[in-house]
Amino acid sequence: MTASNGAEVITLGCRLNISESEQIKSMLAEDDNIVVINSCAVTSEAVRQTRQAIRKARRARPDARLLVTGCAADIERDQLGTMPEVDGLIANTAKLDPRAWNIPAGPNPVVASRTRAFITVQNGCDHACTFCVIPQGRGKSRSTTITQILEQVGKHLEHGAPEIVLTGVDVTSWGHDLPNTPTLGSMVAAVLNNFPELQRLRMSSLDGIEIDPLLEDLLANEQRLMPHLHLSLQHGHDMILKRMKRRHLRHDAVALVQRLKAKRPDIAIGADLIAGFPTEDDAMHHANRSIIGELDIVHGHIFPYSPRPNTPAARMPQIDRSIIKARAAELRADVAERRSTWLQSLVGEALPILAERDGTGYAPNFARVAVPEGIAPGRIVTLTPTGIDKGLLR
Repeated sequence: MTASNGAEVITLGCRLNISESEQIKSMLAEDDNIVVINSCAVTSEAVRQTRQAIRKARRARPDARLLVTGCAADIERDQLGTMPEVDGLIANTAKLDPRAWNIPAGPNPVVASRTRAFITVQNGCDHACTFCVIPQGRGKSRSTTITQILEQVGKHLEHGAPEIVLTGVDVTSWGHDLPNTPTLGSMVAAVLNNFPELQRLRMSSLDGIEIDPLLEDLLANEQRLMPHLHLSLQHGHDMILKRMKRRHLRHDAVALVQRLKAKRPDIAIGADLIAGFPTEDDAMHHANRSIIGELDIVHGHIFPYSPRPNTPAARMPQIDRSIIKARAAELRADVAERRSTWLQSLVGEALPILAERDGTGYAPNFARVAVPEGIAPGRIVTLTPTGIDKGLLR
């Protein structure tokens, strides 16, 4: 008898979706005839890509049962639910409940399709950024308990995961709803202290203003916590940050990065930046560009602003789409130039690389490196890049 490979799960969007897709695949490990689209709705482009993925999956698997979950399944329910390719929608808040998939509750096997294990430590968001639609699809902030997190880490380590990634919608809000309000730093310390065998721990996107002193100290000094900080920054101009209803100002991000780099010079900075937010003028756009250099952002996620349903920003004076597109291109070019210089600085440096399944791997600072043939996925090997090809260290 041939063993079941389980459902096919196609993931769009954030690292939290990656973590949840692994859990969905574990729950549906006995059903070969289901295709799940775990969707994203953070931008109108993400919704377009979700629709495209649905059509592509249906063409590839015409006889399979095609189900859609994720944020777009809630936020764009009317649009996706009427697509002829879709057999059903699973509410985003219910997608990790076996009952939503009509399967018995109980322990599920760990299905690892990646060498890095993504663990959801938090979900939802209590903030109300004026551009963001995600709380509509994720609900209020909920924290996973330390006991549950340690249990998941232990399971993944038993299955040989060399790196753990802690992820969520608003990770730095972790603990706010738990007894005694523990800090994120205390949870990260608990993971490191309880699993001395854990080789690499990585954080997903963080809100810099909520990084507590213990977490900052760990980011600066703990070698097993990877030197890679991705900030939920969004913009480099204070007035736009206020109109976004963000909780930080430009100088907060600059001061945080300066403190960390003073103690850990090799830490690589990433950030989310939005181009063309409503009311953004040329001077504000210039400030957005200049923060790339000031923070030395080498992992940049650039999002052209697009109005999302039922958000305050959608009612603000909008920027012409051609201007938004041009400004996004300038931001991407600035990040690419900064990243190219950074990658060149890594040529000739011996780097411990975690090999992935696609012939590449990741250094601790999240630089991507081509891995020679014959190195098993999940193995950490020391490689010395000799050059760069199409943004990849080789």
